[in-house]
Amino acid sequence: MSTVKHTLTHPPRSHRRRDVVENDAFAAFARRIIRAHGRRVATGDVEALRDLTALSAVIDQAITEAVIGLREFGYSWAEIGSRLGISRQAAQQRWGDRP
Repeated sequence: MSTVKHTLTHPPRSHRRRDVVENDAFAAFARRIIRAHGRRVATGDVEALRDLTALSAVIDQAITEAVIGLREFGYSWAEIGSRLGISRQAAQQRWGDRP
């Protein structure tokens, strides 16, 4: 009877990658909604202008949560920076001081 080391057959959580499902379609949907909101404001719905500008803060918070989660999942600053088109140092400076 042979024994297999658990660490060889089950990589640590930080090395596992989650399957990506519908990210492109989901992102396109979110962009359509935001653009539609802008068009609504542009046609005279001045009351919605404050809500539209508040979206930038919500998006910023979502990016911060995403980066923190990716770091906890095991992604490096270099991998995150590469996806954002910035250096690893820039990514770490922007989000590295978060818990």
